[in-house]
Amino acid sequence: MSDYKHGEMNTDDQEKTYAGFLTGAKWLTGFSIAVLIFLAVFNS
Repeated sequence: MSDYKHGEMNTDDQEKTYAGFLTGAKWLTGFSIAVLIFLAVFNS
């Protein structure tokens, strides 16, 4: 077997990707809410 040791993997790239995903999800959520408010206010 290999010399794998639990907890020694470098996860910097995964953490950056996940942070980017969360940022995108927040922007998309905010944009979606803004569109819904716009539609509700102007009764489109």
